[in-house]
Amino acid sequence: MIAFMPDQHLYLAREALLRTHSLCILTGAGISAESGIATFRDALTGLWKNFKAEELATSGAFLANPKRVWEWYAWRREKVLAARPSPGHAALVALERKCIARDANFTLVTQNVDGLHQAAGNRNVIELHGNIRRVKCVDHHHPADTWPDSPVPPRCGQCGSLLRPDVVWFGESLPEDALETAMRAARTCDVFLSVGTSTVVEPAASLPFLARQAGATVIEVNTVATPLSSIAQISLRGSAGSILPDLAG
Repeated sequence: MIAFMPDQHLYLAREALLRTHSLCILTGAGISAESGIATFRDALTGLWKNFKAEELATSGAFLANPKRVWEWYAWRREKVLAARPSPGHAALVALERKCIARDANFTLVTQNVDGLHQAAGNRNVIELHGNIRRVKCVDHHHPADTWPDSPVPPRCGQCGSLLRPDVVWFGESLPEDALETAMRAARTCDVFLSVGTSTVVEPAASLPFLARQAGATVIEVNTVATPLSSIAQISLRGSAGSILPDLAG
């Protein structure tokens, strides 16, 4: 990474975003934290402090105790529904609208399951880990429009199998179509913007590196250094809410 003064970093990042013909963005837990959404492990408090991830977020845990897992995700969903998009989310909406106005490609890939990008107004969102606002059935993945309150857990109206949150649990594969679309966007973009992600959780962590290998300008926005920092052309230290509005202009 070339060394620039902080103001130069911001200027170069703005110029890259202004000129881009194809922008790919990856977001992680950092941008959601600014809306008050705790990470999975940080949410293990109160009634849930004595549980491990293996007891709450795996298919085996659900089969062993579906009521407990359903209630855990219902509690997390309430927290998500009470949250509001942050200034960082709003800035990404502004970037998408500017790309649309210039007929430039825009793809927003997120590791978050809270749906706040869509709530803010983003349209082309690829959800790698699903969405806690949705449910599907265990046997056939039939989608359900709402989270029924009872019984707990409820059953699918089409096939009768148990309903579960439409998120990717530990040990499960990411949705194939979503991952392929994300990888294609990373390989074909000319600017890649990484926001609030540690770039250590695979396969999402590989996306900015794929973009860099393909010749894209890689911009990182994060409060701390990550494995991406050393290869990103522009690395901006700070929160999404403080930096992205400046980048979006």
